[in-house]
Amino acid sequence: MTGEKDVTSGRLGMGVDIGSTATKVAVVDARGNLVRTELMPTGYSSADAAERARAALMKGDSPFSSACVVATGYGRVAVPYADKVVTEITCHGRGAARIFGPEGTVIDVGGQDTKVIRLRGGRVTKFVMNDKCAAGTGRFLEIMADRLGVSHDELAALARAGEPTQITSMCTVFAESEVIGLVGRGEPRENIARGVIESVVGRVATLVGSAGGAAPYYLTGGLCDNEYVVERLGERLGARVSTCPEARYAGALGAALVALELG
Repeated sequence: MTGEKDVTSGRLGMGVDIGSTATKVAVVDARGNLVRTELMPTGYSSADAAERARAALMKGDSPFSSACVVATGYGRVAVPYADKVVTEITCHGRGAARIFGPEGTVIDVGGQDTKVIRLRGGRVTKFVMNDKCAAGTGRFLEIMADRLGVSHDELAALARAGEPTQITSMCTVFAESEVIGLVGRGEPRENIARGVIESVVGRVATLVGSAGGAAPYYLTGGLCDNEYVVERLGERLGARVSTCPEARYAGALGAALVALELG
């Protein structure tokens, strides 16, 4: 996926967010407007992903070659051309505040961790992170979708048509064993899919509670386009969860805004 607007002159800020699953790039103009995005798989090497990100933007006499660069995310130390490295929490908070507003609770469901960030006046006031186990993350959904032989979108469609089947294991490995057992007993695939998504949504909602999260809620990360997950999470939290396509790039956007201040 690539998004781009005309860039003519002035300072540019670039954010490179190297996650465990996907690498996101965002470029902002001198007014902080988003003018370019890139999204690609991170793959085996964060350093390789960083070079691929640069190659995608720096072709020929690209105006992006003069941008100040801030790196963030899981692989942020592997971006040799970055002018500065900034933590994920700071960048996700900054980017989400730009997209949604300065007050609220940011929920970022990543490939290997889930972050909940409280914002007040556009600043991070508190955060909690689940980075000890893949359960409650995007990776958990990927593993379970693969086990059921469906895509992410198909998993959500199945879940919408199913009845809840409880998956109790807190560990991804044991949860996968539970799913295998359910399949072996002939449990309808729709019900298993519903149980998988309910398991993730429940863990995320619990994490929000531990952070003292309060509405408005904003979802960033790879599940932004999963309407069913957004709906179920809102029902669990008792309030609407807002998201949009640009929210996938919240970390990169926040890094780009920090870069703009360095330029």
